[in-house]
Parts: sequence; C-alpha cells; structure tokens
Amino acid sequence: MSTDKLILNGQTVADFMKEDMASKVAILKEKGIQPCLATILVGDDPSSATYVRMKGNACARLGVHSIKVVLSADTTTDELIQEINKLNDDPSVHGILLQHPVPNHIDERAAFDAISIEKDVDGVTTLGFALNAFGDAEFPSCTPQAIMRILDFYNIQIEGKHAVVIGRSPILGKPVSAMLLNRNATVTTCHSKTVNLEEIVKLGDIIIAAVGKPLFVKGDWIKPGAVVIDAGYNKGNVGDVDYEACFVPSSAITPVPGGVGPVTIATLIEHTIKSAYKLSQNA
Repeated sequence: MSTDKLILNGQTVADFMKEDMASKVAILKEKGIQPCLATILVGDDPSSATYVRMKGNACARLGVHSIKVVLSADTTTDELIQEINKLNDDPSVHGILLQHPVPNHIDERAAFDAISIEKDVDGVTTLGFALNAFGDAEFPSCTPQAIMRILDFYNIQIEGKHAVVIGRSPILGKPVSAMLLNRNATVTTCHSKTVNLEEIVKLGDIIIAAVGKPLFVKGDWIKPGAVVIDAGYNKGNVGDVDYEACFVPSSAITPVPGGVGPVTIATLIEHTIKSAYKLSQNA
C-alpha cells in the first residue's frame, strides 16, 4: 500500500456497490419482482427511529420497497415473534431487519432467531453467525461485511497481518474477527476484561474499533502505518476512535460519519436484493 495517507471513504464504496444493485433491481422488476425489506422497530428510541428512516430512504433511492413495522415499547417477546413470523410467511418480503437494541424485557436473541435464515439479511441469527464462522454465510452481519468491503475496495492486505478487534458483540466484534481469520489474518479480539488493552492495540496492523464508546481509541495506541477502521457511531457524530489523534500515525483511516456507516446500509440493501433474486428462483 502507498505510504500516502489514505482516507477510507465509505460513501465512495457504497456508490460503487449501488451501481451494481441498480441494475439487479431493474432485472428483477422486469420479472415483476420488487425487492422488499421489512424493518421492525420496538419502542420509541429516537436514534433507532433515525436509523430506520435512513434505511428506508436508502431503499427508496434504489427502488427497493420498504415496510416499517412499529410496535409499542411494552410489546412482549411472544408478540414480537408473532410479527416476525408474519413477515417470514409473507412471500413479498425478502429481508427482515429487527432494529436493535430492543427494550430490556424482550429476549433479543429469541427474537433474532425467529427470523428465517433466508430473510436474515442483517446476519443476526445464531445459524447465520455459525455459517459466517465457517465462511459460508449467504448474508454475513452487515457491519462486519462492510468493513471487509472497505478493506478490499482500497486493496488493503489482510493475509498475514495482525488484526486487533476491540469489541466482541455477536453482530460486530465476533463475526468480523471470524471473517478476518478466514482471510488469513492473525486476530486478537479485545473486550472490557482485556488486560493491557493499549499495549495489545499497539501490535495491530489493522485496528477495528467496535466498542461503542466515543473517542475511546487514542492516537498513541496506534503503531505507525496501521490501518484504523472505526465501526462506532456515538452522539455528536463521533466514532469510537479519536480521529484527529489516530490520523497522524495511521496509514489509512475511516472517517465518522462517512466511513463504515454508508457501506453497512448499502450491504443491507444488497443482501435484500440478493434474497429477492434467490427467493424468486425458489418460488
């Protein structure tokens, strides 16, 4: 990779992906099929509502139909699963997204696992996680897939590199660790119980910040020439990385906003289109 500083612009990657998606939507529409993503929002969390609206707008721009199912904050796990099953059984719906987090009283894992694997376009089911670990997932978790897309788009070498992932959530930290491992990186996954986190991060050729804490990763944690991917998004439009400080030692870095986020949404829509095509073949 060039020694010049590289800004990993996610919007550029997303725009490239959308060119291919638009042509596939056109082919499906010729067959009388409109890809459809159903989004379920439980409660009235303003951030979640904003994310759902952004995803709906992105779908509309690409000719993908979106359905928004809004449930009250006192919805039970059983009631939520009933709604998911209705969408599973609806042949016009090709992808299902349960916006998270859900209210604390809901069994989120049970709700995720109620989503049909054929419509799990966000890669949140236990089966989808297992398939991803084996490198066989049809629809890997969208943010991890977006991270891999960015690395590949900018020709950043993964094989043989030491990747340090900060965070171990089942829809981000763990699956991206597996994806990097499947691409022959040496992977260290760090978390809230990691001892000497700063020293471990300093060993990384590729740093993935997915911890959910604003400006958590400091500039003096980054070894010269490392690639920094910020998968966080926090209040005030800041990520998990102290961008200004980490920019200096890094060779490549994602901005926030405009880094991983646009590619995550593009990946979600791409998966929905792919699901529509596959389900239409099986109809």
